[in-house]
Amino acid sequence: MSILKILIVDDEPGIRSGARRILSNFKVDYPFMDEPIEFEILEAATGEEAMIIVEENTPDIVLLDNKLPGALGIEVLEFIRKKQLDIVVVMITSYASLELAVKATREGAYDFIPKPFTPQELRSSIENITKHIFLKRTTQKLNTAGKQIRFQFLSILSHELKTPLNAIEGYLNIIKERQLGDDIKNYEQAIERSIERVKGMRGLILDMLDFTKIESGKSTDKIEFIDIIPILQISLDTIKPFAIQKDVNVYLNTKDSVYIDFDKSQLEIIFNNLLSNAVKYNVENGRVDIWIKKIGDNIEITFSDTGIGMEESDIEKLFVDFFRIKNHQTKNITGSGLGLSITKKIIDLYKGHIQVSSILKKGSNFVLTFPIKQS
Repeated sequence: MSILKILIVDDEPGIRSGARRILSNFKVDYPFMDEPIEFEILEAATGEEAMIIVEENTPDIVLLDNKLPGALGIEVLEFIRKKQLDIVVVMITSYASLELAVKATREGAYDFIPKPFTPQELRSSIENITKHIFLKRTTQKLNTAGKQIRFQFLSILSHELKTPLNAIEGYLNIIKERQLGDDIKNYEQAIERSIERVKGMRGLILDMLDFTKIESGKSTDKIEFIDIIPILQISLDTIKPFAIQKDVNVYLNTKDSVYIDFDKSQLEIIFNNLLSNAVKYNVENGRVDIWIKKIGDNIEITFSDTGIGMEESDIEKLFVDFFRIKNHQTKNITGSGLGLSITKKIIDLYKGHIQVSSILKKGSNFVLTFPIKQS
């Protein structure tokens, strides 16, 4: 249960106790909220006492009378504004002149509640304020998350693209200046390396686009009851040229149709990432095996390779954004460090699980489990 703090500032004990009684068991709930919001009530009889409570407890809402002994309510409002605190202030006064209303609004007052007020009037005002606070803070969280994603996106792109772009520029200058003579065969290696660099950059950009799409909350609205095998076959056809180049054999050990609730494009992302890694981190004349089987109401998909394997400590970090295993065996292998992170995020969206086991110099197993039907 979420709780918002309400500070009632009024020199009349009856107003404070009445407001406390009205709001003590009051809860606010909307369909877009994960859980209802209830309220913790604080009280202050003077402006000075209110400012101390604001400093020490930072309430979310302040119901503030202007006509107080000592510091006036408008002074408390100015104090809150100067502190730049995230507090919604509502003036509760029977002396609300136009001049006061203008000044209070300028100082940041959200609304006015005239005294005397009915229980319904107070609850209605608090309900509207609560919705305002919830939506405002949710928006702030989304904006903050969006900025972090954009910062990561630009930082990784600028860093990871800089090296291959410099290399390609160097190779092109070699070709342009005919540094190796006029025989085109002398430039085959430079051309091949440039092509590899372009492939790596394309893969990075596609990974970043998948990553930002999932992080932005655009998960999927295209779930269908689909056969896994044709989707997996597309991924196999996509990875085949790379597997041939790496001298790795890939075997699909299941031919029968297997159906599951899923978005085709996201299932393909999972398969592409796992197959790409199984081939990329494999050994010469290695192999990759894929098994699919139904276990009760779940589907289990296993990707097994005879690759270089990994340490137990590396397995724990595999699904962290931008993490890449760095050792002498992987130093020449390119990648964004996002493939498995993206894979895990999609798996979580479908209430699935992924388990990894690995033995150094022997290979790795990735086992995915999904419910057949999304409830």
